[in-house]
Amino acid sequence: MLVAMSNRILRVFSFAAAFVALAAAPFAVAQQKKSAAAPKSVRLYILDCGKITGVGEERFGFQPGQLATTEMFTPCYLIAHPKGTLMWDTGEISDKDFREPGPAKQGAFTVTRPLLPQLAAIGYTPADITYLALSHYHGDHVANANAFSGSTWIVQKAERDAMFATAKGAAPGPTAPNTALFSSLEKSKTMLLNNEDHDVFGDGTVVIKFTPGHTPGHQSLFLKLAKTGPVLLSGDLYHYPEELKLKVIPSFDFDKQQTAKSREKIEAFVKQAKAQLWIQHDAAAGAKLKKAPAYYD
Repeated sequence: MLVAMSNRILRVFSFAAAFVALAAAPFAVAQQKKSAAAPKSVRLYILDCGKITGVGEERFGFQPGQLATTEMFTPCYLIAHPKGTLMWDTGEISDKDFREPGPAKQGAFTVTRPLLPQLAAIGYTPADITYLALSHYHGDHVANANAFSGSTWIVQKAERDAMFATAKGAAPGPTAPNTALFSSLEKSKTMLLNNEDHDVFGDGTVVIKFTPGHTPGHQSLFLKLAKTGPVLLSGDLYHYPEELKLKVIPSFDFDKQQTAKSREKIEAFVKQAKAQLWIQHDAAAGAKLKKAPAYYD
């Protein structure tokens, strides 16, 4: 009898424990999926999307010894606005090609931290991203673009046309688009820009600047941050700070004359707006910037 009673008591406790576990499960899932709250003012998060090493100075138009370093930093950016979010550039190696503990390597590219876990650490998933905008289609800026196909894609028409031209029979080349990296965007909800700037949230704090030349529809991004002040993210309008002084333009730019005109326009704009010009690939400057989960506001 004592054995039977003990078994009944054990079953009761097991049932109770299972009930508590089931009741707690939805709360645990909710905690894991908790999203970041909308900020009161614009925030800029810098995500570490890798580095580029081993590229030659000559390919970028420099003579040997003219660059302090040929290494480049590859950032991705999340801009959080009270009205939504913008993902700017998505890295050089896709998360699906990253194997823990890393690093992942592809030619000159090295990634030590995949992108999506960095976003999750600050409370965001691709489903939380309102807008996606890419500075341009080169592989070190679009590696995770397919992850954001549910966002509204903001792109210059000339750039979009160039991105999908290879798939329609255009001859490939060393800087030709790798359509596989962004193929899902072809069916995304898309905001096509016609060689123009675009105020993303309509209040002047997040403005896409049309800066063609490096590619047909290259873009840069202007941010007006309350504490940090105005900042211009260059895309690949520049790769190295020495380009500002020496006026060197890479040989592989789509239209070098357009690049020169875009630089002239942006440098005048930066001066007028009293903005900081952040060269996205600048390794020395990038090493000093705060990385997520820290942010600039």
